[in-house]
Amino acid sequence: MKKYSFFIIIILCFISISCNTREKPRSVISSTNMTSVKKVTGTRKVSFLPYWVTTAQFAGYYVGKELGIYRKYGIDLDIIPYQPFYTSTDLIKQGKADFAVLWLVNALKLKDQGTDIVDIAQFSSRSSLMLLTKKSSGINTLLDMNGKKAGIWSGYEFQPKALFRKYNLDVKIIPIGSSINIFLMGGVDIINANWFDEYHSIINSGYNPEELNTFFFADYGLNFPEDGIYCLSTKLKSDPRLCQDFVNATLESWNYAFTHPKESIKIVIKYAMQQKAAANISHIKWMLDRYRDLYIPKGKPDINTDLSPDDYQKVAKILLDSKLISRIPKYSDFYKSYRTLISSLDAKE
Repeated sequence: MKKYSFFIIIILCFISISCNTREKPRSVISSTNMTSVKKVTGTRKVSFLPYWVTTAQFAGYYVGKELGIYRKYGIDLDIIPYQPFYTSTDLIKQGKADFAVLWLVNALKLKDQGTDIVDIAQFSSRSSLMLLTKKSSGINTLLDMNGKKAGIWSGYEFQPKALFRKYNLDVKIIPIGSSINIFLMGGVDIINANWFDEYHSIINSGYNPEELNTFFFADYGLNFPEDGIYCLSTKLKSDPRLCQDFVNATLESWNYAFTHPKESIKIVIKYAMQQKAAANISHIKWMLDRYRDLYIPKGKPDINTDLSPDDYQKVAKILLDSKLISRIPKYSDFYKSYRTLISSLDAKE
């Protein structure tokens, strides 16, 4: 009996060791927002191009890369660092970026210039862009802007020009970079700003919200949707599965970033430091919170990736009337929902 007991103990020990060994491998991702994905064989190298420096406005991409979310979808993601001596449109034209995030106005301009890009997921449905004035300047209404100087980012003049044209305002546009100093020092009376970025920077520079006037373009009939994911039409045709996987991975990454803000802020700071970009915890937190508000508006359960046909036509018509584009591309040629790709691909498989 002792002999049998001995062998039983040995067998039980062996089973225990085997079970423990099988339990050790674990996923590098820990997220409650996992979605079912089709098995991807092999890893594909993919380059992604943000349109600005490393900040929380691209947090989802950095979080997804750092935590292996993109790898789960078979994507080895390379995030191309921002460089001031070339534009995002240059790399898209040259095919050096597989995917890019662009504002709708810039994408329409690029399409008009002959670059055959398509929007496969529109993450933003409301414009975050505003004009700011100091109450001490006496510019308290749009009409008060007549004859004044406005600091406007180079390459982002479309909305301001359309607004000034719509209200017959004679405003002198002063091209500026990303600095807010010209506004703080009184070099311009008006400055454009994003709700998630420059507005907060100006407040941190010593101004209280009560000392500033905000003019959101969306409140004046110029709601230009911003961040969308774009690729060349040739990429979409040659590899629709990759386009689908990239959007799915990006959605999961943004959802993780929004539900794990502390972890996400640390990741953004890590990547910002690698690129020698400024990283302020308070500002990054503000930016991430505002992006959550923009991507998941109050009352909405999750990120909506649809580009509204009405919004598209309104924006395109304003650009056409302002002679900023020569034609309006067909909506069906410009926007190809990644969800359509999913259904068509699944039907084939």
